[in-house]
Amino acid sequence: MASLHTLLILCVCATALCLVKIDLDNGKDLDIFEINEAAGLDLVEGDILIKEGEDRNTILGEKYRWPTTVPYVLDSSLEINAKGVILRAFEQYRLKTCIDFKPWSREPNYIFVFKGRGCYSKVGNRRMGKQELSIGANCDSLGTVEHEFLHALGFWHEQSRSDRNDYITIMWDRITKGKKNNFNLHNETESSSLGVPYDYGSVMHYSKTSFSKDREPTIVTKIPEFLDVIGQRMEFSDSDLLKLNRLYNCTKASIFLDSCQFEEPNICGMIQGDGGNAKWARVQRVKGGPQTDYTNLGQCKGVGFFMHFSTATGTQGDKAYLESRLFHPKRRSQCLQFYHYNSGGIDDQLKIWVREYTVKNPKGALRLIQKIRGGRRGSWELYHVTLDVSDKFRVVFEGVKGRKRSKGGLSLDDMNLSETKCPQYTWRIRDFTRLLATTPAGSKTYSPRFLSPDGYSFQIGLYINGLKNSPNKTAVYFHLTSGPKDNNLQWPCPWRQASMELMDQNPDIQHRMNNIKMITTDPNETATDCKTQSYRYSISHFYKPLMLIPKIRDLRLEIDDRAAEKEPKRQMVVCIQIPVSPPILDHCRATIIHY
Repeated sequence: MASLHTLLILCVCATALCLVKIDLDNGKDLDIFEINEAAGLDLVEGDILIKEGEDRNTILGEKYRWPTTVPYVLDSSLEINAKGVILRAFEQYRLKTCIDFKPWSREPNYIFVFKGRGCYSKVGNRRMGKQELSIGANCDSLGTVEHEFLHALGFWHEQSRSDRNDYITIMWDRITKGKKNNFNLHNETESSSLGVPYDYGSVMHYSKTSFSKDREPTIVTKIPEFLDVIGQRMEFSDSDLLKLNRLYNCTKASIFLDSCQFEEPNICGMIQGDGGNAKWARVQRVKGGPQTDYTNLGQCKGVGFFMHFSTATGTQGDKAYLESRLFHPKRRSQCLQFYHYNSGGIDDQLKIWVREYTVKNPKGALRLIQKIRGGRRGSWELYHVTLDVSDKFRVVFEGVKGRKRSKGGLSLDDMNLSETKCPQYTWRIRDFTRLLATTPAGSKTYSPRFLSPDGYSFQIGLYINGLKNSPNKTAVYFHLTSGPKDNNLQWPCPWRQASMELMDQNPDIQHRMNNIKMITTDPNETATDCKTQSYRYSISHFYKPLMLIPKIRDLRLEIDDRAAEKEPKRQMVVCIQIPVSPPILDHCRATIIHY
């Protein structure tokens, strides 16, 4: 096995030395307003489309709300990658709010998404029938799409709030001539903050250098630590979500089912199931491991619980069942995510079942989904389990004691359940904190090779501290590589989209602010490999890691086929898990700071 591993690494490195790398963002992170200025657009507040004669003032009141299911059209002018990003943004809205999107079917008002000269939208539902929203060149990032759709749903920029002068200072002398109007305020008769405090981390906030004539800050935060936070385009902040959910009276997200960190004694409504002769226990540590939960990593006194099935005592075949509360799915596919720690015997088993309630089985029938046995021991490991349930159901965790000697048992923490697609593969980079501190710029590491569902071989190249000519920016490359099914595949590789995701470590998937970059293979763009025409594709994005990496646990790669206006039929997701230092906690509560 060791020699095989070495051979794979050497093979990959040899290929990479000759491969022309295509840097899609040129090491730059262009903001919406830079894109629009470069396109020669002069829009209200930089990205808001208001035509002559339209009301520029109020958007308050039900008149400007959309229904919670918003009709849309994706125009053929959109780039393929942009369509995939938009569909992913819709999933984020569904996961975190009650807002849903559906293809237009002759409703009187709808959002028409097209490739214009930049990134822009109107604010609110203007009741004009076809309402345009542009996702132009370089606008195809998740945060940008979320930003523009938040405008369409009724939101102005965060720094235009009536109370903004309590939190930021506008440096008027640094603003480009003719752009000062972009910093106007909206009074309380024009826009409402919905009772939510000012949010430096909002995806709707200008960056510190927006409309600057000399790259000096035009906005200075009155709390200095937030100067480099404003203008983030990763994801919705918690306050963005709170305002959107209040505006649309959301009480439940569309495709979110559950999240549990076992901090409360009621363990999120889970119950001890019948049929076992042992029980799961809510604990803070186990003598044989783990010594801490995964949520807080032992950093806070009085909190940090997880569920544990002990196999240190008892006899072979002892069982315990832990059952979730009831769920009523809307889709036929769900993703169960959880962390598992195995300190038991090598033949102890964790089984994942679903108990389905149907007319035929009103009391529920158990169906086995997956068995977990052995694997890496002595650390919290991330698992994703795909479910395929269409009726009312519960998730059931069964612990089974094996024959071998055990010092501890089976533990569970940070469970999430949603009606989304699961990752299929995981590449975990261990001791990442040390690697971040010791790896020079230009040094790289590669994942194992993976196969997509239709047979394309690929891997990830990670420059932990960036390239030599672009240090201190983590560079992530996606490579198509030679594989066992190449002779049966279409080359150049046509239109496969990859998502590279730096995962926020918040244990609740609804509150994660992930940094996601998405790219699409273009069969018209091939690289030259060792002076030979090659269909191997190498594409990248750069991340600014100094704030983010110390709080990142997972990097996720997705490969899927994206259709224009429907969900992809085939998808493969790879999780690259990066264990790091303990999370930054807010006064030792179970809430994790995202910034």
